[in-house]
Amino acid sequence: MGLTPLDIHNKEFTRGFRGYDEDEVNEFLDQVIKDFEKVIREKKALEEKVNESQEKLGHFSNIEETLNRSILVAQETADEVKNNANKEAKLIIKEAEKNADRIVNDALAKSRQVSMEIEELKKQAKVFRTRLKMLVEAQLDIIENEDWEDLFEIDTETSHDGQLDSSAERAYSE
Repeated sequence: MGLTPLDIHNKEFTRGFRGYDEDEVNEFLDQVIKDFEKVIREKKALEEKVNESQEKLGHFSNIEETLNRSILVAQETADEVKNNANKEAKLIIKEAEKNADRIVNDALAKSRQVSMEIEELKKQAKVFRTRLKMLVEAQLDIIENEDWEDLFEIDTETSHDGQLDSSAERAYSE
């Protein structure tokens, strides 16, 4: 591991005739230079990583904003579609109710018309029955008429000269 600030602070050089040992100081400075170069490289690498991370963060923040806007638009669109669907459903229901009312009213009108036709047919049947009864009674009166009895009593024998007797002529002429 490299030097720490404490190592640099606590470093003591041995004193030589003219001061510190130059080789030892140079060696220490070389070590410090290497470590600082390493630190600088690491710092640059870390700065690049930080910049890259910030760019990614910015990119992801933009994506997040875009997604949030998209979600809001999607929610608004969904709400609008839902509202439109509800309105359309209400219109369809109203239309169906109108059609149902119209169908019921048409059925009631047809029912009334059929009832009136039935009543008319009943009246016509009664009139026909009455007329038929009167016709049958008239025919029965004709059949029960005493003239038939007179016809049955007519002497069908002809007189000696080939003519019908007078009572047969009368009945036949009537």
